[in-house]
Amino acid sequence: MSDISIVGWSHSEFGKCFDDDIESLITGVASSAIEKTGIDPAEIDGVFIGNFNNGLSRQNFPSSLPMQSIPELNMKPAVRCENACASGSAAVYAARDFIAAKRGRFALVIGVEKMTGLSTAQVGDVLLGASYCEEEHDIQGGFAGLFGTIAQSYFQKYGDQSDALAMIAAKNHKNGVDNPYAQMRRDFGFDFCRNVSEKNPYVAAPLKRTDCSLISDGAAAIVITDEQTAETMPNAARFRAAVQVNDYLPLSKRDPTYLAGAARAWSSALDQAGLSLNDLDFIETHDCFTIAELLEYEAMGLTPRGQGAIAALEGWTAPDGRMPVNRSGGLKAKGHPIGATGVSMLAITAMQLAGEAGDMQLPKADIAGVFNMGGVAVANYVSILERQN
Repeated sequence: MSDISIVGWSHSEFGKCFDDDIESLITGVASSAIEKTGIDPAEIDGVFIGNFNNGLSRQNFPSSLPMQSIPELNMKPAVRCENACASGSAAVYAARDFIAAKRGRFALVIGVEKMTGLSTAQVGDVLLGASYCEEEHDIQGGFAGLFGTIAQSYFQKYGDQSDALAMIAAKNHKNGVDNPYAQMRRDFGFDFCRNVSEKNPYVAAPLKRTDCSLISDGAAAIVITDEQTAETMPNAARFRAAVQVNDYLPLSKRDPTYLAGAARAWSSALDQAGLSLNDLDFIETHDCFTIAELLEYEAMGLTPRGQGAIAALEGWTAPDGRMPVNRSGGLKAKGHPIGATGVSMLAITAMQLAGEAGDMQLPKADIAGVFNMGGVAVANYVSILERQN
């Protein structure tokens, strides 16, 4: 069992933050996450920042930026972590190792990205840096094109699943209405998500606009400590398991209809936690595209391979279903500021476990799973958290 706990969190609104740069996004969440713990800022022993960047922001060296607004952090070790769309999780896992190695007692982890300063085409080109450039750099539609290709392969193998993808999109948009941090707080409904229209065109067939996550700015932060210290603090969420699995980078070396690295990470995390998937009360998963969420149902073991559509179409993953998935609205509605996503998922999970998720709150939220991935399921992180006190 893990011996690290989350004891504080903070979350910015996700969306187009015209007046904010990467520094203001960082400082906007850093102090409030520490305040949530009730500790003095000077008690933070290390700072870890998840940030993809790769040209999204001119400021490419952000690790010491929290010191601008929290001078007590000056002269403390600080580092930036990058692992594509899982950069936030990479920072969290590095901070966990820092605490486990007893190099410090408290660590501040911040995930951040500023994306809207570039055009959509420029963002797409930057994000393709997280693909296997030797083979995939010129794919039409960028990452949407990659996942569109995956969806085509899946449809060819298992039949057209457009209804299921539309149900996933509609569910997550409806959930996003209840999330005060979400970029898109609008319930579009199944029919709008299912049908091609002027407002919902194909982006990379069969994926439509409602199948694709948003270009976002935003930040989230958590404070972690050892389990024993957390016992003395309110609303702590304990890591019951934390597993990282990396798969091949080239999609050509893998079966595009199965997220093998994600499946291995889920299996290992559940084994580490001594649990089955049915023991979890809810899941936050990486729905950068609706086809990704569908494939993740199969990778986590919610359904057999090729049957992920059942979970969507029969309402298993709705807030009142057998396994609520993405009560936050997921990346689809909440937004996907690359480096912030992994930290955001853990912060919102901690809110749920503490009973502080507001309109998002689930009636039963004692233990949860979180899946964050970088690239096309290349870097796979599964965390299992439980209410500690």
